Amino acid sequence: MNVGERVRIKESVIFYHHPLHRNEAFDAKGLEGTVVNILTDYKGRPISPNFPVQVEFEIEGAKRPMRAHLKKDELETL
Repeated sequence: MNVGERVRIKESVIFYHHPLHRNEAFDAKGLEGTVVNILTDYKGRPISPNFPVQVEFEIEGAKRPMRAHLKKDELETL
C-alpha cells in the first residue's frame, strides 16, 4: 500500500466524525478513498501507531473531504 493509491474499506468500521452524520454511528464498509499518508516516524524517530494509514474520503454534499486513520488489514487496494 502506497501514498496515492485508491482503497476501499473491506470490514465494518464505525465512524462518529462523518460530515453528514455527526455524532451518530456510521458504518463505513465499502467507502472508497485515497491513501494520504502512512505513518512510520515522528520528527525523525520511528513510531508504531495503532492506525498507521491515513485515508481521505471525498463525501458528496460535504464542504471538505473527511480523513480517517485505519489499519492496513481493514483496507483493500483498488
